[in-house]
Amino acid sequence: MASLMKSSRMAARLVTSATRVARRGYADQMDFTLASGNKVFYTNQNVKQVSSRMAARLVTSATRLARRGYADQMDFTLASGNKVFYTNQNVKQVDVPSFSGAFGILPNHVPTLAILKPGVITVYETEGASQKIFVSSGTITVNDDSSVQIIAEEAHPVDSLDASAARDVLSKAQSELSSASSETAKAEAQIAVEVAEALVAAAS
Repeated sequence: MASLMKSSRMAARLVTSATRVARRGYADQMDFTLASGNKVFYTNQNVKQVSSRMAARLVTSATRLARRGYADQMDFTLASGNKVFYTNQNVKQVDVPSFSGAFGILPNHVPTLAILKPGVITVYETEGASQKIFVSSGTITVNDDSSVQIIAEEAHPVDSLDASAARDVLSKAQSELSSASSETAKAEAQIAVEVAEALVAAAS
């Protein structure tokens, strides 16, 4: 809460200062404050001019920070070729597997674009429940307004997975990998094995 209040106050200071600069344009002198998350550059310091373009950028940045600073939930969408699981639903947190490493998404997460790795997405809903959904591949997009979209090639609730069927899929994929004769066939079979291994792990 303290960090949230600090972030909100910083955003308010930036908005006030930048808006004043934009409104006054090129006055002879003005009190100017410029601060970021990691450094304070000016605090009520007299300066001769700040370009309107810089002021506009400051207003945009500060407004974005203020909007993100108050967020404690995020609009979440999860859809696949076979089902839409969430559509702009408020959730608390989403844990995702990606090729750059598994990570959790909370409100105010930095804008991100990542590729889904075969594995389990865990969605923590506002009422306290959590849902686990297996995904084969896809994309993760975290937007500047804290909204999150996950588009999966294939997705199924973990509790609907059959462990025995998953093992059969893995065995078949391994067999196809062993018998693959071309580089293309080997690459495709290797992907199938990786998905099947993640499926077995999720179903177990």
